[in-house]
Amino acid sequence: MGFTDDHLIPLVDAGLGNSAYLVDLGEGRALAVDASRDLRTLRATAARRGLTVAYAADTHLHADFLSGAVQLSADDGATVLASAAGRRAFAHTGLGDGDEVDLGGLTLRALATPGHTDEHLSFLLLDGTRELGVFSGGSIIVGSAARTDLLGADRAEELARAQYRSVRRIAQLPAETALWPTHGAGSFCSAPPRAERTSTVGAQKRTNNLLAAADEDAFVAALLGSLGSYPAYFDRLAEINRRGPTLLDATPSVPALSPLDVRRLVEAGAQVVDVRPAADFASGHIPGALSNPLREQFATWLGWLVPDDAPLVFVADPGQDLADVAWQAAKIGYERIAGHLAGAMDAWRADGGPQTTLGFLTAAAIGDRPVLDVRQDAEFTAGHLPDALHTELGSLEGVADTAPDGAVVMCGHGERAMTAASVLARAGRTGLAVLAGGPGDWTRVTGRALEEGT
Repeated sequence: MGFTDDHLIPLVDAGLGNSAYLVDLGEGRALAVDASRDLRTLRATAARRGLTVAYAADTHLHADFLSGAVQLSADDGATVLASAAGRRAFAHTGLGDGDEVDLGGLTLRALATPGHTDEHLSFLLLDGTRELGVFSGGSIIVGSAARTDLLGADRAEELARAQYRSVRRIAQLPAETALWPTHGAGSFCSAPPRAERTSTVGAQKRTNNLLAAADEDAFVAALLGSLGSYPAYFDRLAEINRRGPTLLDATPSVPALSPLDVRRLVEAGAQVVDVRPAADFASGHIPGALSNPLREQFATWLGWLVPDDAPLVFVADPGQDLADVAWQAAKIGYERIAGHLAGAMDAWRADGGPQTTLGFLTAAAIGDRPVLDVRQDAEFTAGHLPDALHTELGSLEGVADTAPDGAVVMCGHGERAMTAASVLARAGRTGLAVLAGGPGDWTRVTGRALEEGT
């Protein structure tokens, strides 16, 4: 069909650090690879190019988002392509190693590449006998390979050894073969920061440190040694993807709620999630609310910090996009949306509702107050304030009772720190403040250097 670079469109979800792909197969048909349940970008891209999705391929049972393949099958009549070993409980074409699918001019060949998951497939896209590119999912990713501990720490080494073999299998493809991974920079499925999202097999053989490992043991040690924490919701989604996510017939609803509605819901166990910017939350919020500013990383922190069985009440500023809130929640399986506070905090205050404030400080105002840094371990190790305490945001709730009252909570910019302060306040910590900024702001104000290491 004369495949060119223009026929492949990466669809990047920067918040999750992942890429889906839309391939123009010609004659108005398309292949979607690793599409998420939030299909807004894919739909808009397909519509602009006059495409209907004929095939929806998933490289593995995703842990970090719900697949959109079942929805594409229902809406577009797409044929779902996935590993037969995944035992998916919905209609799909189950593939094994070496199986091929004729896409009408191009061919998709399944390569068994276990490691990130047991049933992981990579998909080699062929034009005749020419290898155009490989959708490598969570096998080789740019600068690394995806984590192997999502099926339990007890299987991490076993799967890392499988990953070693899978990565080397892909590396045997011709050097000019394009590499199209799912996981990229920002993914908690493991990817180095600032990495490019696509590459070639040859470039990775030259630059990927895991491919340079001397032997299998060295590879395993390097991969397992690079693994950080990951969001709690990862433990739930693979099974939902195996069963097939619930079909959606429209944008998930976020009904308007009165202050009285909100109070009754909270009394019944609902969780208030305040999606306004950090400074707005600091100036006044519903007591017990979790701050999670609406941004690219919203879904990650929602899934990490909020139980999936709690009804959700959102507080948003009038100009914020409630549809985006709903879709970000839906793509990680959060469907119990009770609604949003109509009129936001103005309505709450007008109704006599109580509110709590938090200090939002510049670096110059920290003084000698204790500092709690809630960034990821790797960020903290790379450079932190001298004498700063450290607990990752995702682990904070379990140790909140040990955090000092009066602490200044900090992260890289202020959003995660505001979330952390809301967690600590809910646990009874008092006198808290949040740094509006990060370590670089403190260095510029004080002229002092950051410390490295733990």
